[in-house]
Order: sequence, then C-alpha cells, then structure tokens
Amino acid sequence: MTSIAIIGAGLSGLTAAKILEGYANITIFEKSRGVSGRMSTRRSEAYSFDHGAQYFKVKSDEFKEFITPMILDGTIKTWDARLVEFKNRQLTERQKWKQSDPYYVGVPGMNSIAKHLAKDLSVCLNVCVKTLKKNNNKWQLKDGSDKPLGEYDWVISTIPPEQALKVLPESIPFVEKISDFKMKSCFALMLGFKKILPLEFDAAVVHGEDISWISVDSSKPGRNKNFSLLVHSTNQWADEHFEDNREQLIELLRNQTSKVINCDLSNATHQVMHGWRYANIEKRSGETHYLDNNQNIAVCGDWFIQGRVESAFISGFEMATNLLNSLNLGEKNGK
Repeated sequence: MTSIAIIGAGLSGLTAAKILEGYANITIFEKSRGVSGRMSTRRSEAYSFDHGAQYFKVKSDEFKEFITPMILDGTIKTWDARLVEFKNRQLTERQKWKQSDPYYVGVPGMNSIAKHLAKDLSVCLNVCVKTLKKNNNKWQLKDGSDKPLGEYDWVISTIPPEQALKVLPESIPFVEKISDFKMKSCFALMLGFKKILPLEFDAAVVHGEDISWISVDSSKPGRNKNFSLLVHSTNQWADEHFEDNREQLIELLRNQTSKVINCDLSNATHQVMHGWRYANIEKRSGETHYLDNNQNIAVCGDWFIQGRVESAFISGFEMATNLLNSLNLGEKNGK
C-alpha cells in the first residue's frame, strides 16, 4: 500500500488521515505530548480549560456528516451559552445561544474530538520532524537529532506555515507561496477560583481592550464544575508582547478583565498563561491546500482559509479527497 507521513495531529491532519485511512498506510508525527493542536484542553490542579478553540459552528454538509457520529456518541455537544458583548467596558448586548443554531464543543474537553479521531490511527507523539529528503522516490524523514523516522511515498504537512517553511525543502514548487502566509499570536489566560463568581454570562466578546474573549469554561457541558475562567487576548496585543515577561502579562490581562466585567479576579487560586505563537489568520479566499503530484507532497491547514475549526476540516478534507482522486488510491490498493 501507499505509505503516507502526516506532520501534525491537529484537526487538518486527523481529518486527512481519516479520509485516507484504509487506502494507504498512515503515520502521523506530532511534536506535542498529545493530539489536538489548537483544539486543546489543559487540566491543571482542580480546573479544566479549553485554552485554544472555544467552540465551533457547522456550515458545510461535509463537516456536518463528519461530526455526526461524534454528536451521536456524546463526544460533541451543544453549548447553550449566555453571550454578552462589552464595548468601552459597558455591557451592550445580551443573547442566548439556541440549539436551532448550535455552537458545538468537545466533551469533556475540546481535545476529546481529536482523541476520538486519533484512537485507531498510528500517531507518534513527542516527535518533531526536522528534515525531509528525497531518496529513490521516497521521502526520508528525520527528527532534530538526525534520527531516521522512516521512508514514505507521500508527505503531508499540516503545521503552521512558519513551521512548514523550516521543514519543507526549497525545491518544493509551492514553498514560496507559503511564505506569504503570516499567522497571528494569542495569549490564553486561565483563572481558577474556589468559589463561583457572580457573573451573568457564560461567554463574552470584548471590544476596545487588549482582551477579546472571556468564557466561563466550567459552564460548558460535561466540564469539571470548579469555576474556571478563560480569557483570550487580541492578536495584535499578543504579537506586540509575545516575548514579554509572562508574570507581568498575567497581571495586566487579569486586571483589565476585572475592570471590564466589574469583578475582582485577583483572588484566583490558579493563574496560568499560555502563548499561542500561531493562533489565527485573516480570512482568505482561493486555494484550500497545495498538492504536488510530481514530488508527492501536500500542505493543508486552517491557515489557508481562516483560523476556525471548520476551516481546518475543509482544508484537510479537500486535500485528502483530491489526493485520492488524483492517485486512484482506492483502485490501486484493491479497495
């Protein structure tokens, strides 16, 4: 069977693997200790935080079909949150998300979706692919210690563009195109409390501040009920302060959040910040992936479209579908 190496175990990589599964031998390499990419969940002390993607919606029929089994088995549920908006530190809008226009989350964490998709796949964790080299029509992969990771007929990169440029050989035709993609940073402030805070919302969009989003993560279905608050910074502020002292940034964002919601957050018993170097990208139109049948290499990721969950799915789905069609893998492998 055709052998394929996929770099990255976020939703794009896992989607591609599920489409190609059965038609090829798939091996996924993930540099982190777990799958999920930015659909991550961090459990610390008595608290749980979805510190990356907060929720997702469904627009395409393909994505709806893809997630339906996970809805049926309870891996995905709707989050019927009370949403508010703050402008100039004033609450300006209030609404309740409805099941007729569902906002979905993974249960008991956003990373549950990736774990579900990966459970029957060959995933190598804590492995960072550093180099790709072609030898006798096979791609040779090596890690940072120059340790061989095997030879493959095809390689699919699903990592952020800035990281992909460090791995992909310059001879790949679309490498120059990838350099045009610039992702933006984001900070995730995670606050845990011993007591429930008297907030009249579960999620808040914030305008005119260094923070853009606040959510009571413990309000999501299937969560640990210990009160947990998640705050996202704006992309611009994170880009400007990404190398700054994290303790100082925690204090700045915590104090600003306190002022926005008019609630003192200084008594949080758990205060941790995570920096997402490659968190988001402005909405784009055009190609959803790159695929080269001459050199047997492809690239996909949400950054082709927009920093959204469904964008990650679409890019991985369309790339894998096109790969199957162009190679007739099903016919080639007797399927």
